[in-house]
Amino acid sequence: MQRKEISVALAGNPNCGKSSLFNVLTGAHQKVGNFSGVTIEKHEGHLDYGAYRIRFVDLPGTYSLTPYSPEEIVTRNYLIDERPDLVVNVLEGPNLERNLLLTTQLMEMNVDFLAALNMIDEVEEKGISIDVKQLQRLLGCHIVPTSAKKKIGIDSLLDHIVRVYEKNIEIRKNKLSFRPEIEEAVDAIAGLLKREKELEAADPRWLAIKLLESDREVYHRVQQYPVWVKVELALQEALREAAKLYDSDPEMLITEDRHAFIRGAMKECVRFPEERKSTVTDYIDMVVLNRVLGLPVFLFVVWAIFQITFTLGSPLMDMLESLFGALSGAVEPLLVNPAVRSVVIDGIIAGVGGVLVFLPNILLLFIGLSFLEASGYMARAAFVIDKVMHRFGLHGKSFIPMITGFGCSIPAIMATRTLKSPTDRLTTILIIPFMSCGAKLPVYVLLSGAFFPPDVAANVMFAVYLLGVVVALLSAKLLKSTVLKCDSEPFVMELPPYRWPTLHSVLFQARIKAMMYVKKAGTLILGAVVIIWAVSNYPHSDDIDRWAEAESVRIEKSAGSEADKKTAIEALEYRTQSLQLQHSFAGRVGKVIEPVIKPIGFDWRIGIALVTGLAAKEVVVSTMATIYALADTDESSGELAAILKNDPSFSRATALSLMVFVLLYIPCVAAIGVMKKEIGQWKPVLLYSVYVLVLAWVLSFITYRSALFIL
Repeated sequence: MQRKEISVALAGNPNCGKSSLFNVLTGAHQKVGNFSGVTIEKHEGHLDYGAYRIRFVDLPGTYSLTPYSPEEIVTRNYLIDERPDLVVNVLEGPNLERNLLLTTQLMEMNVDFLAALNMIDEVEEKGISIDVKQLQRLLGCHIVPTSAKKKIGIDSLLDHIVRVYEKNIEIRKNKLSFRPEIEEAVDAIAGLLKREKELEAADPRWLAIKLLESDREVYHRVQQYPVWVKVELALQEALREAAKLYDSDPEMLITEDRHAFIRGAMKECVRFPEERKSTVTDYIDMVVLNRVLGLPVFLFVVWAIFQITFTLGSPLMDMLESLFGALSGAVEPLLVNPAVRSVVIDGIIAGVGGVLVFLPNILLLFIGLSFLEASGYMARAAFVIDKVMHRFGLHGKSFIPMITGFGCSIPAIMATRTLKSPTDRLTTILIIPFMSCGAKLPVYVLLSGAFFPPDVAANVMFAVYLLGVVVALLSAKLLKSTVLKCDSEPFVMELPPYRWPTLHSVLFQARIKAMMYVKKAGTLILGAVVIIWAVSNYPHSDDIDRWAEAESVRIEKSAGSEADKKTAIEALEYRTQSLQLQHSFAGRVGKVIEPVIKPIGFDWRIGIALVTGLAAKEVVVSTMATIYALADTDESSGELAAILKNDPSFSRATALSLMVFVLLYIPCVAAIGVMKKEIGQWKPVLLYSVYVLVLAWVLSFITYRSALFIL
C-alpha cells in the first residue's frame, strides 16, 4: 500500500524529553547522519500510521531560535529551508515557563505546529495544575499531554499530527502581540518585504521581527535585494521611535513583550501547589552540589565508570580476540598466494581486528556517559567544576565542550560556539584535544591491559584521563595569563531535575557511537591498514632474501639436534622479517625519526604508529598490530597484547610513556581542520601543534624516566 508521507520536525529545549519521545515514536526505524555543513548529528526516523508514513527529524535541543549557537542555527535553518509539514514543539511540563520562549518564536514563524506537553506524569506527581484548553487558546495550537517515559498520549499525538496535516482540525490565531509601536513597525516592514518574491520562502512578518531584533542572518538574507533600501529606512524609524518613547531599542522591547506574554500565560493557565515539598532532586543536590563533597563525588563517579568499563569489558574483549584469531586460522589455508595471505592476515584482520576488539570498552564507556547526561548529573558536574575552571581563567560553560571531547574532539570544538567571549572560546578550542576522545581509548586499553593486572589497569586509565584534564587546565592558565588575557564571564546554567534514564534511550545513544566506531574501522582504518601493510612490505630486498637463504643452508648443514636447528630457523625467520621491515618505506621513515623518540622509550616501529595516528588515533593500534604481526613468528602470541608483553624492547615504562604521548600529541587531521575552520586562521593552529608536540615529548620523557626508576 502506497502511504502518504508527512514530514515532522521535533523541536524543544534541552532536557525536555524530546529525544526520548523521538525514540518511542520511531523505534528501530532510525538513522543518524549530520546536518548539511556541520558536525551536529541529525536523527531521523519513521513510523507507519494508518494510511500515512510519518517521518520525524529530531532537531537539536535549543532554548530559542536566535542564531548564536550551532544548535540554534541548525534548528532555524531546517525549519526555514526544509519546511517540514508540521512542527511538534515538545514542552517540559514541570518547567513550562522556560520552554515557552521557544514556543513564542515558533508562533512568530507562522509554521503549522502543535505542542506535546511532555512529562505529564511528573506534572501530576508534583501537584501542578495546567489548564490545557486555555493554554491552547493563547498559543493558537493544539496541545497533547504526553509522557515518553510511560508512553502516555502517543496515539493521541499521532492522531493530531494527521489531523493537522489534513487541515481536519481547528487552528486558531495565537494571542501573542507586541506593543503598538513595535506592531506598527513590524507591519510596515512586512508590507515592504511582501513585494519581494524572492523572499517568499520565509514569512514576511517573521522576517520583519528578526530585522528589528538585529538578526545578522536575516540581515544578510534581505540586504541583497532592492527592497532593502526602503526596509533600512523603516528600521531606522523604528529605532528612533523606540529610543524616544522607551529609551530602549526594538530588540529589547520585543524580548520584554515575549516574556510578558509567557508570564501572563503561566499566571492564567498554571497553578502550583501552595507548599513546595522537598524532592529527591533537592536531597541529592545537597550532596553533589556541596562545596566540599561536590568535586570528590564527581571524581569518584568518573573513576567508577572506568572501573566498570575495564572490569566488564575485558572478558568481552578476550572473546573478540579469540574470534579474530579463529578467523585468521580459518582464512589462512584458503589463501595460496603469500602476498594476498599477508595482506589479509597481517594487514586487514590484524589491523582492523586489532581495533574492533576494543568495541566492548567503547560501548560501556558511552553507556556510562550517556547515563550521566540523561540523568541530569552532567549539568551538576559543570556547576561543581565552575569554581575550579575560573581559577584557570576559563568560563564554567567551557566544561561542557570539554566533557563532549571525551567522545570526539570535532563536535566538542564546534560546541564552543556557545561561549560568547572570543578569548574563552579560543582557549577552550585549544585545550579540548587534551581530553581523551573515544579514539584514544583502544590505545589505553591495549597498553594498560598488557602490562598491568586488571585491578590496576582501570586505575592507570583513569589516571591518564585525569592527566589530560590537568594538562588542559594548566595550558588554559598559561594562555589566559599571557597571550589571551581576558576576564571570564559569570556562569549561568539550568540544572534539570534528576530522572532515571530509560534503558532504550541510553542504549540507543551508545549504539550510535558504537556504529560510528565500527563504520570508521570498516572505512578509514581499513584503508589505512592496507596502506600501512604496503609501505611495510615494499620495497622488498632480494639481498636480504639471499642472505637468509644462505644462513638457512648453513644451519641445516651445521652440527646439532633437530630441535636446535628448528629454533635457529625460527630465529632466522624473525630476523629476516625484521630486516625486511626496516628496509621498507615505513621502516626507513621510522629510522629517520627514531633518534628523536628514543629518549622517551620508543623505537622506529612505535614512531611509524604515531605518524599514522595523525589520521585517526585508533590507527595507532591497527598500525602496531600490522607491524608487530609482520615481525612476529610465534603463533602462540598472535594477539597484539601478548606480542608487546613478550617484546624485550617494550616495557611498562614504554607503555606509560606511549599512553601519555598519545594523550597529548597532535589530534587527528579532521580535528585540526575543524579547529582551523572555527578559529579562522592557520597561525594559531600551527603554533598549537608545535606546543603540543613539545609538551607531549617532555611529559613522556618525564614519565618514561620516572617509570624506569620506580618500576
